[in-house]
Amino acid sequence: MSKRRKSQRAAEATPKREKVRDIFVPRPFEGLVDEPEWIALRELVPAASAPLRLTPELVEEYGDRPVTLATVLPMAAPAMTKPDGRILIGLQRHQQSGDVSRDLAEALLSALRTEPGGQVTVPPLPGPGPRLQDILADGPLEITMHDGFEFWLDPGAADDPTVQASLERANAAVYPTVRLAAARAAYWCQVPEKAHVRWVLPDDEDVALDALSRLSVAGTLTLGENTRFAGMFRAHGRLVPVWDLPEQTPAAEWEAPVAAFADRYAEALKETEPLDAAGRRARHGLVGRQLTLR
Repeated sequence: MSKRRKSQRAAEATPKREKVRDIFVPRPFEGLVDEPEWIALRELVPAASAPLRLTPELVEEYGDRPVTLATVLPMAAPAMTKPDGRILIGLQRHQQSGDVSRDLAEALLSALRTEPGGQVTVPPLPGPGPRLQDILADGPLEITMHDGFEFWLDPGAADDPTVQASLERANAAVYPTVRLAAARAAYWCQVPEKAHVRWVLPDDEDVALDALSRLSVAGTLTLGENTRFAGMFRAHGRLVPVWDLPEQTPAAEWEAPVAAFADRYAEALKETEPLDAAGRRARHGLVGRQLTLR
């Protein structure tokens, strides 16, 4: 038998792997109560965590294992299991498909199927299946902000010099970030030589953009003296306006200006008439001030 014929027979005998088709979902967190906070933790916040609750069906199948959502895990891993049964799910990860919700759900299900303390294996393209909205008992996120990533570690783990060195490198990348009480999913942060407020707006893009355009025409788009509306970016189907702030002013002093802006924005949302010529020009200018994410 010729080599070519042998190759053909071998190919016929080998089962073909089904190709996984990736699908892009522009609003992966749509339907979750805290959609803007999910987006903020995914895109804005360096170190934070929040407990998650499984649906009763999953609790019955896998037991009531504690699950914690983390902004990022070591080596940007999608999931970890602890020897005591705890599960950590990483929002910010290297490999992902076009549906972040599906990715996170598959990471969580893979962790539930993994023995406590074992290494979790998660496919880069999970294919069709349950999403976060299907496997979580939804509710507001109880977010804890962290100065570093010590929450990753089991008691005593930091005594290992290698672990300590790795932790120090991770912590060095964390810039100061404060969750503001003035508006949901609004965060103050300080990066080298700059400070910002970034706010994930909860409204549809077009509606939010119209409201921001009205504020621009009125001259009330800033957060006050010595602040500047820097622009905005899109994240998972929502707009995120960004303000440049004086670097030396602490986060707490921006609560009142952000609350006042939130009130102005809420009033602008109530206006339903089409934008006038000045509003349309302002809208065009805002669209031209799109920022690069991060």
